[in-house]
Amino acid sequence: MNERWSRRFKLIVQLGWVGLAGLFFLIVGLALSGFMSTFALVAGVMLCMPVFIYTYVVTIWHWKERYKGDHSDLWGALMLLETSGWSKLVYLFRHIIPDMRRTGRYKPNAPPVQ
Repeated sequence: MNERWSRRFKLIVQLGWVGLAGLFFLIVGLALSGFMSTFALVAGVMLCMPVFIYTYVVTIWHWKERYKGDHSDLWGALMLLETSGWSKLVYLFRHIIPDMRRTGRYKPNAPPVQ
């Protein structure tokens, strides 16, 4: 794995921890009322957004550069046209996480996918 992808994967994990803190703020914001509720909810959203946006962008970069498989056109169309984000979530679990863990088709000495 080259250094650029290693940094990208590490940043996803780091932003995930920040997003987890944001989730805590969201839960606290729902439990409170008044100004503190608004503050906690806004802080929670602000802490959660970077991980969602960055992971969304990395999904498209990954498909463009590192996808190993026979359905490149299908994944490309789904990611560019489908707006709900479900295809990106599926791609995250089927391709990005295995690439981060270097398992499956992204194992360093894996045979090419036919």
